Amino acid sequence: MKKISPDGNVSFTWSLGPYENFLERRLSVLKRVRFAERLWSGDPTLWKRDIQHETIIRRALGWLHLAQAMEKNLSTLLDFASEIRRGGYRHVVHLGMGGSSLAPRVLREVVPKTKPGLPVEILDTTDPHAIGEVERRLPLPRTLFITASKSGTTVENLALEQYFYTKLTKLKGPRAGENFVAITDSESPLEKRAQERSFRRTFRNVPNVGGRYSALSYVGLLPAALMGIDLTGLLRRARQMEERCGPTVQPEENPALILGAALGELCRQGRDKATFLMPPELAPFGLWLEQLLAESTGKEGKGILPIVDEPLGTPSTYSRDRFYVAISLRGKSSPFHTFLRHMEERAEPVLKIVMEDPFDLGQEFLRWELATATAGAILRINPFDQPNVQESKERTERLLHKFQTTGRLSQPKPLLERKTVRFFGSKKLLRDGDPLHSFFEGIRPGSYIAMLAYLPETSTIVDRLQKLRRRLRDTFRVATTLGFGPRYLHSTGQYHKGGPNKGFFIQLAAEDEEDLSIPDRPYTFGLLWQAQAWGDLGALQKHRRRALRIDLGPDPSKGFEALAQRVRKL
Repeated sequence: MKKISPDGNVSFTWSLGPYENFLERRLSVLKRVRFAERLWSGDPTLWKRDIQHETIIRRALGWLHLAQAMEKNLSTLLDFASEIRRGGYRHVVHLGMGGSSLAPRVLREVVPKTKPGLPVEILDTTDPHAIGEVERRLPLPRTLFITASKSGTTVENLALEQYFYTKLTKLKGPRAGENFVAITDSESPLEKRAQERSFRRTFRNVPNVGGRYSALSYVGLLPAALMGIDLTGLLRRARQMEERCGPTVQPEENPALILGAALGELCRQGRDKATFLMPPELAPFGLWLEQLLAESTGKEGKGILPIVDEPLGTPSTYSRDRFYVAISLRGKSSPFHTFLRHMEERAEPVLKIVMEDPFDLGQEFLRWELATATAGAILRINPFDQPNVQESKERTERLLHKFQTTGRLSQPKPLLERKTVRFFGSKKLLRDGDPLHSFFEGIRPGSYIAMLAYLPETSTIVDRLQKLRRRLRDTFRVATTLGFGPRYLHSTGQYHKGGPNKGFFIQLAAEDEEDLSIPDRPYTFGLLWQAQAWGDLGALQKHRRRALRIDLGPDPSKGFEALAQRVRKL
């Protein structure tokens, strides 16, 4: 059965097949417990009933009223953007990780610019090649750097900020701080550094807003203002969604609660992999959704795994543990239209959202935040913490500390070396002499393959990884994901360790062709990058996840070809 929810500029339809009754029953429950009213009043007992979790939740619900709060700051943002243009700046580089970088990336690549603006680069990696490329290409004295971190202690941000601040100090002396802006919480270490270094401006974010719920805060809107995006239009759409999902709107008429109820119930019934289908012009929105869903719901052995940008296949190659979410723009042809029709004929769960124009992202940011919070309540988890993210960070820190003592990065011996490819992992993978074959031996319906790439994010490498991803999906008939490190550590990394133990993790790395020193640190960006990879591998193994590291050698293209040959033999 297909239903339509009138939703302003955005149409929302769904066809859940045999799961329709589960949705209807859940909406009745949400109505009975006054879910919307309690959500907007900030009632933490919707999710957990213990003091520790309730305290975390109370401190994480500021996003509910962000649109209204930020409307009051529009003139501040617009005046600042004008100041930067008048000051002779020609470029902006946004330094952030996870929730601090994904919303600016979406806005940059999806929403049209309606006013004079500056090009904005998003630098959310410790890959020395990517950092060096930005430095070589941009005139640093005329570049504004935004360093965005809620805590002010994010290791990647600290390293990137220090690197470019030192470069500018050599060029401008004590005036280097003019080229920096901070977005952070009040009284954070970043705010203190900004004062000490005379940053041009510090934007103190609305309190009680976590990174992945911060799209409509300064984190998203300051870069958008500098780009020349119409902030009024974005916030107006968000306020429209707020009204249609308000505390007095009944669940069966509430577009966010309907979506959240569908997400939660499908997950409870074993359809725990949300496969997103989007045209290329909306693809960056998938990365934002990936972090929101994975980091919010992947804990306590539960969670919804977002499948983003997976190459489209034939219906027969898809497992029965998925549901499908298609997001498109009205009047634009969708390459997945025929695919979805086949899926609906097979009674597969399908949800469709059609936006009028890219400014409807203002609505969609809020809708998906509300829906994710709703799904979290249905799954009985706290969608506002990230208990397993810290583990990889701590392991990375231990590796770096040991390097400072010994002068070398600790790493295990390879299980097997073949031509340019080396394999690392549990010794059990050598049972039949082929680690790759042994690794996939336990794969079954409901599993997923996660490719974790510590490689330069070039178009060539992305294309090779996507081809490999498609081959693995078609061979084993399971869902696949692809993440680039260290970005995925702040996104799907929580789900990998805290979600259901169904993953097969393939970490891919290569020898660094380029490296850069980090000022005032005894290690380089390349070493930090390697330590993050090894640290995450250790965290996965600690949680008894099936993990295999494959080093592709000094020439990744040859390594990929050797790996592809081994995969074909599977």
